[in-house]
Amino acid sequence: MRGVVGVLLLVAACLTGCGAGAGTRTITVLASWTGAEGVAFEQVLAGFTAQTGIRVRYQGTRAVSQVLASDVQNGNPPDVAVVPNPGELVTYVRSHNLYPLDDVLGAPPAEIYGPQWLQLQVAGQAHLYGIAVKVDLKSIVWFNPALHGLAQPSTWDEFTAATGAVPWCLGLSAPPVSGWPGTDWVEDVLLHQAGPDVYRQWAAGQLAWTAPAVRRAWQTWGAMMAGTVADNPGRVLLTDFADAGKGMLASPQSCAYEHNGSFMLARYPDAGRGLDFVAVPPAGPDVAPGTYEVSADLAGMFTDTPASRALIRYLASPAAQEIWPRVSGGSAFSATRSMDLRAYDGNPAARKVAEALRSGATLCFDASDLMPATMANAFYRAALEYLDDPGRLDTLLEQLDRIRLGVPPQEWLSVPCGR
Repeated sequence: MRGVVGVLLLVAACLTGCGAGAGTRTITVLASWTGAEGVAFEQVLAGFTAQTGIRVRYQGTRAVSQVLASDVQNGNPPDVAVVPNPGELVTYVRSHNLYPLDDVLGAPPAEIYGPQWLQLQVAGQAHLYGIAVKVDLKSIVWFNPALHGLAQPSTWDEFTAATGAVPWCLGLSAPPVSGWPGTDWVEDVLLHQAGPDVYRQWAAGQLAWTAPAVRRAWQTWGAMMAGTVADNPGRVLLTDFADAGKGMLASPQSCAYEHNGSFMLARYPDAGRGLDFVAVPPAGPDVAPGTYEVSADLAGMFTDTPASRALIRYLASPAAQEIWPRVSGGSAFSATRSMDLRAYDGNPAARKVAEALRSGATLCFDASDLMPATMANAFYRAALEYLDDPGRLDTLLEQLDRIRLGVPPQEWLSVPCGR
């Protein structure tokens, strides 16, 4: 009951800033969240309806990118869509399907978001076209301290020594975009070995896939996974990413560590209470401790109506941002300055994530989320093929570089890490 009362109070706090009385009485929203996450997001949307009287018709699908592309092509886009990465968002900016949000939020964006997240959300564009409904911390390794502890390593050598004796929890299946858990690994290793500037050049298509820093990142990942993959790469390739961590929770354990983002709290039992994580440490001189990859689900406005504006304004408000963590046990995170971290009381791991996102650390968007779709999809496939046959690395990198060179320069995004 206390949680329900809290949600109602948060909704009431939105007051007139969320646009009560907007003309259209029903709007459509498309996003990727299904299952428990979909239920939680629908509670966020229910708060909007309670405040404004505007009904929301929500469609949740893991194939959100494919559904949105089809709807836009057919001339029937949703009023608001939440896309899983800035690269996709900018595609719709360039095709003139999205409306800018600079004057929609009810306050200057710089008052709502800190400089890191404002820089990341703008994604190199002249205007703000997407606001982060939900953000996630990456560059972290989960473990179960009740069964197998792990102290925060300060160096890469400490990290590999501590994690090298037992198998990793790893699953690369994630339809319709299998392979991304592997690309997350390559990105993370490159970021922590070569530093944010090299990482940005690579994500922006300015560094060859055959460059020594990129090849080294792949080789490092392959060496770390060798014992996990062993003689059965098919098991890793076919294991769903959401199931990979189950071996960490079982006794006896079949794996001890999982490299995955904070979104796993929504998939772990009891929202990950009892679990902990360490940050991936620096592996090179150009990397400061507390350098993280991050991701964000970005809401964009495909119709410029009072109701659409009201929903965007609401989604950026403290009222909306605090509902999801409270109803999900702390498994959702915000990019806003005003987020009340008491929403994570009772879940130490979630509180630790929220504090890291607020800490002033160097935050770098997931590189494949910035890449053009052709490049990102090839990257996903290459991660699968590499684990299946590491001896093909040079061939795979040459293939990836040919694709890079074939992508028009204007399709790349150059987004510095937020600092």
